[in-house]
Amino acid sequence: MTLEPGSVDIILLAWARRLGLDDGAFAAAAGVRITRADDTARAVQFVRLFGNSALVGPQWALDAAVGLSDEELAQHVTLLTITRDHGGHGLGAAALFFADDLPLRQPAEELTVSHGHPDAIELEAACPPDDVNEVGLSGLEHRFTILHAENGHRTPVACGAYAEWEGILAQMGVLVAPEWRRQGLGSLAASIAAHEALASGLTLQWRSDVSNKGSLAIARSLGFTAGGIQTSVLLG
Repeated sequence: MTLEPGSVDIILLAWARRLGLDDGAFAAAAGVRITRADDTARAVQFVRLFGNSALVGPQWALDAAVGLSDEELAQHVTLLTITRDHGGHGLGAAALFFADDLPLRQPAEELTVSHGHPDAIELEAACPPDDVNEVGLSGLEHRFTILHAENGHRTPVACGAYAEWEGILAQMGVLVAPEWRRQGLGSLAASIAAHEALASGLTLQWRSDVSNKGSLAIARSLGFTAGGIQTSVLLG
């Protein structure tokens, strides 16, 4: 699905605020990379969205990036290189997808969906730590967990969730128990959360590590539109 033109402006506004820029920074930049020096920052961030880009971090990082193209800065190895002497590590590169409407997915059978945090916590305990850390359900306050009922016991099998960014975007996440993967439950849980967020007037954002093929596949299957990339490193 394609985004409405006004939705792109809304996304750029949210990211400008997220990065500590003026509300109209991306519109005023007219395709020229925006930079913001923050010598107290504990990370360096490069974001490219719909042909616009911004780099935020200490002044020494901005100086080191002079002469580098957006394509180079989008590579995690580039940020690691320019921050090497300052303990640069972790985070990586994430693809950014967006949607302002999505087709409604109907389950094949009646589902039980929990809004409670204990079920999401139980699901996290059943998943590999790397998956738990990437999705970050604990930081997504609106959670919708699909429960499987058997012999009177309800087991959480998948959770779609979102957090509000700047009162504008719904940052999405989905986690599925390993033994329940490849059955469409991730897409279904994500769809439930997405439509709850859309009903609240939010534009959807899906952020996925560029190497996470499963997460990327869910975003595309749901109808999200690719919008850019975020590359980040933490400083020592």
